[in-house]
This record gives sequence, C-alpha cells and structure tokens, in this order.
Amino acid sequence: MFSLDVDHPALLFLLALALLPLAALPLHGSVLPAVALVPRDGLSIAVSLGIRLAGALAIAALVLGLAGLNLKAREIERIGSGANLMLLIDRSASMDNTFADRAPGAGEESKSAAAKRLLTEFLVRRPRDRIGIAAFSTSPIPVMPLTDHHEAVAAAVAAIDRPGLALTDVGRGLALALDSFDATAGLGGARAVLLVSDGAAVIDPRVQAALRDSLKRAPVRLYWLFLRTVGSPGIFDKPRVPGEDTPQAMPERHLNLFLASLGVPYRAFEAGSPEAVANAIAEIDRQESQPIAYLERIPRRDFARLCYAIAAAASALLLAARLAERGLGARRNTASGLPGIETRRAA
Repeated sequence: MFSLDVDHPALLFLLALALLPLAALPLHGSVLPAVALVPRDGLSIAVSLGIRLAGALAIAALVLGLAGLNLKAREIERIGSGANLMLLIDRSASMDNTFADRAPGAGEESKSAAAKRLLTEFLVRRPRDRIGIAAFSTSPIPVMPLTDHHEAVAAAVAAIDRPGLALTDVGRGLALALDSFDATAGLGGARAVLLVSDGAAVIDPRVQAALRDSLKRAPVRLYWLFLRTVGSPGIFDKPRVPGEDTPQAMPERHLNLFLASLGVPYRAFEAGSPEAVANAIAEIDRQESQPIAYLERIPRRDFARLCYAIAAAASALLLAARLAERGLGARRNTASGLPGIETRRAA
C-alpha cells in the first residue's frame, strides 16, 4: 500500500490559497459593455478554465513542496521460488594465483577470476533467489546484504577478482555470513551459505562456540567450494604422519571436520580446475530451490522537488498567458465621424 506523508503538516492549511485563482484572474478585465455581447465560445472557456487551474495547481504544488510531501518507507512481502543464499568469498592473496599456484599467464585464469565467471553464470540461473555477498581475508568484509536486486549482486561479484589481502580469517567470515540472515527471521525459504575458498586457517575456540550457538538458533545449509591448488593437501586427505593431524598442520581438513560437526546440512566440494568448480556450482544449483517468502524494504521517496517543478511549470504557463494579453487599442471611426472609443486591455 502506498502511504503519502508530509514533514510539516501545519503548512497544509495554506492549501486553501489554491482556491483564489478560481475566484479571480490576474489578467485585466474590460470596461466595454460591447464585450459582453460577444458570443461565448468553447476555446475561450477552455483557455480561461486552464489558466485558473494552472494558478490553483501552482499554489497547491508550492505548498506541498514546502510541507515536504513524500512516500513513506515501507515493506512489501514477496513470494518466489529459490533460496536465501549468502556467498562467502575468500579474498586472500592466494586467490590471485592460478590452480597451479602461479601468477596467471597468457590464456590462464586465476582462482578468483574463475570463481567470478562461474558465480556470474550461477546468478543468471537463479533469478528468484535473495543473494548476499560477504568476503574475508585478514578481517570479514560485508559486501552486499541479502537482496533480490541481482544487478547489484552481479556488480559485487564482478569485483571479487581485485587484488587480495594477506591472511585468511574464515571463522569470522562465517560469523558475518550467518549474522546476515537475522533480517530473514520468521520468513520462509531455504537459507544457505556458500563458502568459496582455496584454503583455511585455525578458527579460534571462542569463534567456534559462537558459530555453534548461531547455528542452533537459526540453522542453515552449508556448502564449501574448496578451490584446491595443485599439490596442496585436500580437505579429505588423511595425514601421512599421525602427529600431523592438527589444525595448524592441516587447516583445510580440520575446517571440513568442524563444519561437518555443526549439526546442520553440510556438503563440501573439492575442485582443482575451473571445470570442477562449474560442476560443483551446478550441483548446488540443483539442490537449493524451495518456496521463499521475504520482505523487501522500499526506501522513502521525496516528492518536494517534483512539487517545485510542477509549481514552476504552472507559473511559467501563467506568465506566458500574462505576456500574451493584448489591448483592444484606440480606434477612431473616420467613416462616421463619430469619436473613437478608447478601450482598456481585456483578457
């Protein structure tokens, strides 16, 4: 529902002034009795009425502009088919390298560029999702809240291949992604986090506890798309030496174990090439499609400038009408010898 509002209601009493042009015109009248004998015609009536309405409109629009006419902010409930999906993207410096762990050369693609290309295609296939974006490196980075405006999401995805930063704080990145779902509390639809990363790091025990508590309050589906560098340990690899099975020695394996222990639906995909990344994203695309209801907040719209523009246009029309006035002029009937009658200006 549309709800109009004003910032200064007291000024609305001035709208009564808009009745003045309907009672009198600013144009000069005529004192010639003969003018009353001229037959009334439709064009003259229309012009007269138009001038009066233009005057009323100019005053009313000016008053509404001064009163601060606006359309109040509101929330609209929308129902679609898809998911509330947060993309959590690794922006560490290692993402700038290829899957072969070197700087991209001719015809090669960095891991971040491959992720950008494939996630862009993923967005095209899911036009009804509400999608948000968060990133992490040394610290978590909020990029885009959950929204169904995919043009903005696509622009945010297009920027993920910018040069990355140093470290990988995946724990606080996950916490940021989970907190993004707070606005969807009480609404339907699947909720999922897609983690896109080429590595991991040790998660502080306090952050682990916070993540467990957050998922107990609001469960979500978790997906990890692990962009594995050639020759690096995989998330499913077991340690060759028993003493190496620690989060410090094998952070990717232990992050996978931690995510699997959270008690929510979780699936990990290990991809060592752009083709494998595409297959993993296609699988996620097939799994996440359910009815979804959500509230979209429409921001306030200010109509003051529009009111002033209407007032200016109406005033310009009145000015044009005023300048178009022409007097009947002084004439002398030389044929009859009678003295001429001097007339005044008439509308």
